[in-house]
Amino acid sequence: QVQLVESGGGLVPPGESVTLSCTYSGEIDRIHLVSWFRQTPGRQREWVAAITSGGKGHYQTSLQGRFSLKREDDKRVTYLEMTNLTPEDTGVYYCNAEIVPRGEIRRMPFWGQGTRVTVSS
Repeated sequence: QVQLVESGGGLVPPGESVTLSCTYSGEIDRIHLVSWFRQTPGRQREWVAAITSGGKGHYQTSLQGRFSLKREDDKRVTYLEMTNLTPEDTGVYYCNAEIVPRGEIRRMPFWGQGTRVTVSS
């Protein structure tokens, strides 16, 4: 069974950086688009970024230049690097991946449970 797990969150001072990981497990044929979302206190779920199977990154305009994605499919992990953090970046960050499980012909969306990032001094 396919499973996604986010990690790397925690308490981070403003201005610092943190790298989140999305790790995949289970029997997988292909990993297509990988996306990140965040749930910010007082706001609805927000799309953060996405990276294609070819490694092309897409970012929310307001976050562009501060966030970057890197995928290492051979290690079954995708990284979200966040720099120059502000308190407004606080939230639970979720990974979503379009995956073709072993034995399947169609891609399916999979979600992790989220990792919490708190930006505070």
